[in-house]
Amino acid sequence: MAKTSVTNVQLEAHPHKKQSEIVRILKQLRKNKLAMAGLFIFIVECLLALLSPLIIPYSVTEMDFTAVYTGPSSAHLFGCDDMGRDIFSRILYGGRYSLTIGLVAVAFAVFFGIIIGAVAGYYGGQVDNIIMRLLDVIQAIPGMLLMIVISAVLGNGFFQTIIAMSVGTIPGMARMLRAQMLKERGNEYIEASISINCSQPRIIFNHLLPNCLSPIIVQATMGVAQTITLAAGLSFIGLGIKPPSPEWGAMLSNARTYIRDAWHVTVIPGLGIMLTILALNLMGDGLRDALDPRLKD
Repeated sequence: MAKTSVTNVQLEAHPHKKQSEIVRILKQLRKNKLAMAGLFIFIVECLLALLSPLIIPYSVTEMDFTAVYTGPSSAHLFGCDDMGRDIFSRILYGGRYSLTIGLVAVAFAVFFGIIIGAVAGYYGGQVDNIIMRLLDVIQAIPGMLLMIVISAVLGNGFFQTIIAMSVGTIPGMARMLRAQMLKERGNEYIEASISINCSQPRIIFNHLLPNCLSPIIVQATMGVAQTITLAAGLSFIGLGIKPPSPEWGAMLSNARTYIRDAWHVTVIPGLGIMLTILALNLMGDGLRDALDPRLKD
């Protein structure tokens, strides 16, 4: 009887298991309707871009000179461009270029930014000074100008555009992680890890880094939106993806001459970019709120 009472007291003292941090973040994110709407839009766009070769009604290079500048219709949902190419097909397929550039460029920037920021923030001193001064030199050049220079040197192309995008984003990621590292490295759990002779890489990547990633995740989400915009800008001035590839910025650049005569040729690619940026910004705002420890239940 006494044993049963003790067991009941123990159960009452611990009625629920502690939820993992990931579950808490997901629950917090689900409460934000705008963030979920942004996530839904972005997932749909990614799926449409991924499956575009299977669902597009026309080839992206197929030309029909009898349908030049025709407006939206049942045959061509978004109309046709100056060469009679189906804009709906090109928008869907072009998402593969724009979304991939944004995601891959930010992934490269986060990877190298984490390494640089972790080293600078953990070791500090002269190592930190050298790294920060090098980043100062890079950041002294306006971001768009730096990307234009890199694109002009490397030439037009998909991978060249990714490199141009990622180089300009690395310093911001590194500085953000360094600031978090400097704030976290004086905590007691780091001193305890040092006292039991944990290796420096283990302290950095197993203990410090997981506690510093929240702002990086938010910044990366926002960075994808910014990178897509900058990539479209590079293509718009002729330094991004080579035509006839249907990248959204290149489509805008090709159609800007005809904006008065055929509104759909410029408006529809512009709406594609705008909708993607809006979805990513909504996601970023939602993640920022979900990762804020002050909003824990």
